[in-house]
Amino acid sequence: MSTPKKLRAAVVGAGYLGTFHAEKYAALEDCDLVGVADVDLERASSLAERLGCQAVQDVGELIGHIDCASVVVPTTHHERIGSRLLSAGVDCLIEKPLATNTTQAAALVALAQAEDRILQVGHLERFNPALTRLAREITAPRFLECHRLAPFTERGADVDVVRDLMIHDLDLVRLLVPHEIVSLEAVGVPVVTSEPDIANVRLRFAGGGIANITASRVSLKRERKLRLFQTDTYLTIDLGERSIKIARRSPGTTGLAGVTWEQIDLGEADALEAEIRAFVASVRTRARPAVTGEDGHAALELCERILSVMESE
Repeated sequence: MSTPKKLRAAVVGAGYLGTFHAEKYAALEDCDLVGVADVDLERASSLAERLGCQAVQDVGELIGHIDCASVVVPTTHHERIGSRLLSAGVDCLIEKPLATNTTQAAALVALAQAEDRILQVGHLERFNPALTRLAREITAPRFLECHRLAPFTERGADVDVVRDLMIHDLDLVRLLVPHEIVSLEAVGVPVVTSEPDIANVRLRFAGGGIANITASRVSLKRERKLRLFQTDTYLTIDLGERSIKIARRSPGTTGLAGVTWEQIDLGEADALEAEIRAFVASVRTRARPAVTGEDGHAALELCERILSVMESE
């Protein structure tokens, strides 16, 4: 049996996150990292030299020589670069948010469909083993509470905190509670930038479930936690530590119900490697990606609803 041909991959954007993407492709046995593109050629060259690939300023120089690419540039450039690659027959993994707005996101989704290209969106928490394990415990969530806090960095500050950080949890909540959102309340406060840097949202779902979501990029500590309540069970998930605590109702000895606790530690994991492996598998098999362009569009659409409510306050 012949060995499958290696996929030719590229990374557009040689910054903090783009560096990690490039390293993952370079380490995959079934991929050949052909090149890294960045407007800062010196930065691209430094990364490319270390990983043994080509460095270019313009990704157009790689078109015709690559099968797939990660787009890891500021959000304002996602639609332009993604469209250029998809139109040239290149499958794309585009970091979240998929685009600056839903109009651009819809255009990318439509183009991927028209060109029969794989379009995966980089909602990294989907590949967190804590979330995978949590899915086995979900029945009918009644209340969810999410906190995503981080110190301020300029990375990601080209968009507000809703599209920068909160979008992770909006995507998870949509996944865990597959019901229509019937109402929402939201408040956002600019602290360092001109856009909201800290935000809180309360979502109410058809059927009565509620989600309360807080995101901040001006905090003193990092935190990525989710708490979920459903009949007879309470779960608290630390996405950063990849651990779950589960409290379950149990028969009591005095006529009252008791509570049993279970701690699940999932150990070390590389969510980015899992994300890129899933993308590569979709490129090879032409199967629907784990996080579709439609998923990315839906998450961004919810962000826009939230921002609209903030602006009307």
